[in-house]
Amino acid sequence: MPYPKKNLNANETIALDMHPHWWYFARPAAALVGAIVIGIIILIEGPKGSAGTFFHWLAIVLLVITALWLIGRYLKWRTTNFVITSHRLIFRQGVFAKSGIEIPLERVNNVNFSQGIFERILGAGNLLVESGGEDGQQRFTDIRHPDRVQNLIHAQMEGHAVRRAGYPNANVPMPPPQLDVADQLERLEGMLQRGTLTPDEFELQKQRLLGS
Repeated sequence: MPYPKKNLNANETIALDMHPHWWYFARPAAALVGAIVIGIIILIEGPKGSAGTFFHWLAIVLLVITALWLIGRYLKWRTTNFVITSHRLIFRQGVFAKSGIEIPLERVNNVNFSQGIFERILGAGNLLVESGGEDGQQRFTDIRHPDRVQNLIHAQMEGHAVRRAGYPNANVPMPPPQLDVADQLERLEGMLQRGTLTPDEFELQKQRLLGS
């Protein structure tokens, strides 16, 4: 299910809202397939009599347990959201009991991703976000295309910094000291090329910088 828009702040927009990669189901799915194979072997070549009955019930129990594991994993997948907005990173999960992490973009210091060879083939990986908050580091697993997510986070951080500089708000902490005009213009041009800013927004920010 998508992240509820009612939980967004005023003027906050969602840039990315996704569930974990399908690799998230690998272990319970493999266990279920294994239970099915074991059940078939027992039915075809298993012992007869009372011993056969015991193994038949054992196969059924294994099948039920692994099926429930897969169903539970699916419900958890449905209620797990990794969200990037114009203001923050949000991670929420839980079917009944909920837990979540929120990191304001201005507190994000560094974003790294890691992928093994097999994960790279599948398009999955892990994301490590370092922030200035109390937790310091947050690791998110089974992220789809983590390299693209990393780039999107950086683009949102740049856009957020520009918006805060152009539209100061007394209720929002002031950003760190700004770069000189030439550096800021170069940064704006990069955002324009990536599509983070529209041409009109670029011209507006450019005029404000030159006017200041």
